[in-house]
Parts: sequence; structure tokens; C-alpha cells
Amino acid sequence: MHVQFCGAARTVTGSCHLIEFDNGFRLLLDCGLFQGRQAYVDTWNQTFPFDPSTIDAVILSHAHIDHCGRLPKLVKDGFNGPIYCTPATADLCQIMLLDTAHIQEKDAEYHNKKREQRGEPPLEPLYTPDDVPPMLALLKAIAYEQPFAVTDGVTARLLDAGHILGSASVNLRVQQNDKDVRIGFTGDIGRPSRPILKDPVRMDDCDYVLTESTYGNRYHEGTPDDQLRLLQIVKETCVKRQGKIVIPAFSLGRTQEIVYMLDQLSHQGKLPKLKVYVDSPLSTNATDVYRLHPECYDQDIADYIRTDPNPFGFNDLTYIQNVEDSKRLNFDPQPCIIISASGMAEAGRVVHHILNNVENPNNTILIVGYAAEGSLGKRLTQRPEFVKIFGEEKKVNARIEIMDSFSAHADKGEILAFLNPLDKKRLRKVFLVHGDYEDAQLPLQKTLTELGFANVEIPAFNTTATLD
Repeated sequence: MHVQFCGAARTVTGSCHLIEFDNGFRLLLDCGLFQGRQAYVDTWNQTFPFDPSTIDAVILSHAHIDHCGRLPKLVKDGFNGPIYCTPATADLCQIMLLDTAHIQEKDAEYHNKKREQRGEPPLEPLYTPDDVPPMLALLKAIAYEQPFAVTDGVTARLLDAGHILGSASVNLRVQQNDKDVRIGFTGDIGRPSRPILKDPVRMDDCDYVLTESTYGNRYHEGTPDDQLRLLQIVKETCVKRQGKIVIPAFSLGRTQEIVYMLDQLSHQGKLPKLKVYVDSPLSTNATDVYRLHPECYDQDIADYIRTDPNPFGFNDLTYIQNVEDSKRLNFDPQPCIIISASGMAEAGRVVHHILNNVENPNNTILIVGYAAEGSLGKRLTQRPEFVKIFGEEKKVNARIEIMDSFSAHADKGEILAFLNPLDKKRLRKVFLVHGDYEDAQLPLQKTLTELGFANVEIPAFNTTATLD
């Protein structure tokens, strides 16, 4: 058996790993988009380091775009096998991938106007909305903990990873040619004791594990009360300074968590009287999917629903779909909270909100999650004096607040707590993926080795490792 690291290798996005079994069957774990740059001009997104028509099946860990975003292109380029995932992930993929296709079309149209002026040939989007339905038809929903056959001699189980709705770790058992080998893929590891979702479930013991390492060398801030910190920022900005709070938030996961927290504050009578807007059609649709899958909720929100049947809505909350309503927010002088996608602020309506609000010292830009290098979100976390948005240089007068306690990714301690229960005597090799090489992976490699994990490797892009 071999595993080929086709994405998220010494970088964070583009999760994609190809396992070829002894019988020739080729299984892809994830097929994500490389983010932090224009998707359709990125050669890593434009081409696969394998022939898609030779892939027999895909197992998808979850519906974040850096894990599922190239699936329509995979099908467009020749793949026609099953795509296994949880029911919630299947539902989320329908809205996530159609949205991504629309964004790519619009971005390509915008940039091709400039290319035409320069006499350059046009660029095609990776895929269009017409390419998404054929891919959705291949989705096969599998419940958590239900074993299923991938091919002769290979079975799999999906266990709750606690990262976003429907997220899973992949646990493979391979019984071929007198071998009995277990392979684990963490997907993205979630965090215990976070709102809405259940805690991550322990993986099966395995011989080989591919683990994410996004925050492999840092701990999330130890805020004793996220609600209290958020409330302080709201009072300081919207009440004291009469300003606006702009929150770039991933449509899937982060938005629902922030809305749920504001819903609780409103329900408790603590939230000041002001308008809260979720300005993202995708976020609105994703929230509807969250409502459809209460089986993924933890006990706290299950109990909360008994007194508040709608944990993602309150009187002063408005979900915005129409683009004209979105534009009007930029001319409304009243204090408010605007939650908008994308989370890295590299595209979407939130970029316009930042453009229109970043120069006002009464306002706050609140960063609540990971932002890849090259994204506007990342540049803002560095609190620069100026920032360029849509070619315009803007002075950063607004306050930049960072709450990485909202992160859905496990920090260093939580990664170690997730991996430590694995039988180290059985575990032959650990592959670190989905992390920055110098900042996260090298320090995590050192720590894991010190803790007794043997053979911790950091594979480079498109390298192959043998799994005996």
C-alpha cells in the first residue's frame, strides 16, 4: 500500500491524500481547494497530481471548502465513483459547492475584464454551477460509527470529529494479502466543550495516522468566558463608541456559534439593544442545515432548546439574502453587528464591509478564526497602518480584535489529547498534514517525538510513503 500526499502537505489548505491498496483500488481522502489566493489561477487547483479517472472512491471528512472544494472538478475531469460522507456533510456540500462555483464564476468574470484590457487570454473558473449536480449525485451518506465496505478487504468507520456539523475522522481497516492494517485520518480535529457540537470521539487504534496540525505550536487564548469577552467588545464598540462591529466568519460553523452565543446573551437580557445582521446567503442556508441535524448537537444546546426553540434567531437578528440590503448596511449610521463571509476575508460581502468601515476609529473588526497567508484577514491580524482592498489603500483606524478561542480547530494541547490515547506500541508512523511547516509542524513533530510517538514525518507535496 502507498499514500500520496496531494494537498495540505506542509501547508494548511487543499486537503487531499491518495491511498492505493494492494489490490490496486485507489481511495482519495478529501479533495479540497487551496485557499488564500485566487482559486482559478492557482496551478495547484488547476491540476491534480493524478488522473481523476483512475480514482475509485472518495471519503470526505467534512464540508469545509479546503476539504471538499475540488470535488466538482474531480468529477468534471473524469472521476465517477462513490463519495462517502456523513448525512450532515452531504447536505452541507450542496450549498457550499454551489456557492463556491458562483464565486469562481464572478471572480473570473471580474479579472478577465482586466486581462482583456492587457491583451491576455481569459481564465476559466475551476468549475461552474452546472458542474456541481453531477458530483452531488455521487454522494453516499453514511451514519457515524456505521462500518461500510470500501472495496474487498477494506472497511471504514466515520467517527464524530467535533469540528463542524457532520465532521468525521476516517478509520480504515485493511485486510489484504495476509495483512491486517489500520489507517487513521483525523480530518480536522475539533475542540472539546465548545458550543453546539458534541466533543470529538476517540479514534480507533491504528498502525498509521494522518493528523492535522493547524495549531501545532500554539494554545488558544484562555478566555474564561467567551460570552463575557464578546459582550465587552459589543459594549465598548456599539454602546460606548456608537460604532459597528464587522465579523468575518466562515459561513459554516463559526457563524452559527457566534449567533448562538448572541442568542444566549439576548435570551438572558444582557445584549444591548442593537441590530445584528448575518449578511451571507450561504450562512443563512448553512444555518438552515444546522437546524435539520439536531442529532449532532451536544447536551447543552439540547437542553437550551427546551426554553428557546430557535437557538439561531432572536428579535434583533436579521438574515440578509438580497445584495441591495447588504449594500444598505454600509450607509446605515446606527451601531450594529455585521457577521459576514468569508471567514478569511479573501472574498464575499465581508470584504465590502471592511472596505467601508476600516477607516472609522469607532468601529471594530473582530477576527474569530484562522486566516491563511495572503488573505485580507491575515493582514488585518497583523494590525497594519494601511491595507489594500480592491486596489484601494485604506488606513486601518478601526480597532482590530482577535478572539481565536472561537476557533473550531484543536490547539496544541487538544491535538495531543486527541492523539495520546492511541496505542503508541502499535502506531508505526505519524504523518503531519494540514499545517504550516515551520510554525506548526516542526514544533509539533518535536513534541510528539518527546511524548513517545515513533517515526513522526512531515511529508512534502506530492511525495509518496509506503504503508507495509
